[in-house]
Amino acid sequence: MNQLDIWFLALALAMDCFAVSIASGIIVKKHIGKMMIRMAFLFGFFQAAMPLIGWFGVSTFTSYLENVDHWIAFCLLTFLGGRMIRESFLPEEEKKIKPRKLKTQVVLAIATSIDALAVGISFACTGFSNLKMLVCPLLIIGFVSFVMSIIGVLLGVRFGKPIAKKLKPELLGGFILIIIGIKVLLSHLYGL
Repeated sequence: MNQLDIWFLALALAMDCFAVSIASGIIVKKHIGKMMIRMAFLFGFFQAAMPLIGWFGVSTFTSYLENVDHWIAFCLLTFLGGRMIRESFLPEEEKKIKPRKLKTQVVLAIATSIDALAVGISFACTGFSNLKMLVCPLLIIGFVSFVMSIIGVLLGVRFGKPIAKKLKPELLGGFILIIIGIKVLLSHLYGL
């Protein structure tokens, strides 16, 4: 795998973070600074950490992780998405999913990065034989996810206001999470 491949891989892995960040920007709308930086950091961190975990666990847990990683991501994203959709119909004071909350951000970061475990497994199978060889690819993956998350939140805030007036943002965000979960599941089950 060359440097260009790593950058394209990082961009592909960051697409889930990007979509979730757009939905978060639509929901939050203003005073995004701290939330945006923390979310971008968590997304970048977990996108970089999951391949490392996959690489470390390749010898012991390969068969277990490959068989269930897509189901874990699907379940987490569908659960969060369904909850957001349900809460979009509740009065404002009863809504619980808030992108500003650390707990929500951590769950989203883990859910959107589960498929990166497979990347770590593929790193181990494609010649990345020591930790030193992984440093650069992991930094690139984390950096790209960080940047794409910031761009996503800013796009959600900037262009989400007209949408938010016509469509409930939590409803849109919930559907986006469910679509991402289905995409992860289908891509693993059917190679789509």
